[in-house]
Amino acid sequence: MRTIVLCLMTLALVSFSVPDTSLTDQERKLGMDQLTNSKNHLLTAIKGLSPGQLNFKATPTSWSIAECTEHIAISESLLYGMVEDALKTPADPSRRGEVKMTDEQVIGMISSRDSKFKTAEPFEPTGKFGSHDGTVKEFLAKRDAHIAYVKSTKDDLRNRYAVRPFGTFDTFQAILFMAGHSERHTKQIEEVKADPNFPKK
Repeated sequence: MRTIVLCLMTLALVSFSVPDTSLTDQERKLGMDQLTNSKNHLLTAIKGLSPGQLNFKATPTSWSIAECTEHIAISESLLYGMVEDALKTPADPSRRGEVKMTDEQVIGMISSRDSKFKTAEPFEPTGKFGSHDGTVKEFLAKRDAHIAYVKSTKDDLRNRYAVRPFGTFDTFQAILFMAGHSERHTKQIEEVKADPNFPKK
């Protein structure tokens, strides 16, 4: 009788538990490439800029390069919160139908500068890191940790979800969104540098 009960319990666990599905090699490479390439793009865009260049504003209400960089650094932590929250929930393959965008569409949507909108207050630059160098240091610490996570994680990122006003992502796509977001604002930095009034030094 005890043997039968143990067998039934084992069958129940097999039937109702959902094993985590790790990223494929291709997915892992995509995530790492997006995070690494967007990091390097930002570092290239801000390299060697003077204080005058960093703080130049094309208009009184537009962001400077220093402010764009701070926004990226702030967002790196806040957007990763989508991943952390999702990982607290069990994997649920039954919800896959809620994800409507491909990985490429997520990256394209957030990195594009075609549509512009005002950021939410928690994401606004306020000088919280003390200096531009402090901002860059904060960003790099977080971004490098996120790259390391994608490189080694065994978590099921495809069957956990982040629900945003513009749609439902799986957790891997939330990471791609974070990379695309920094790329979006690096493009904004390049727009500032292209302004005809941008200081020469």
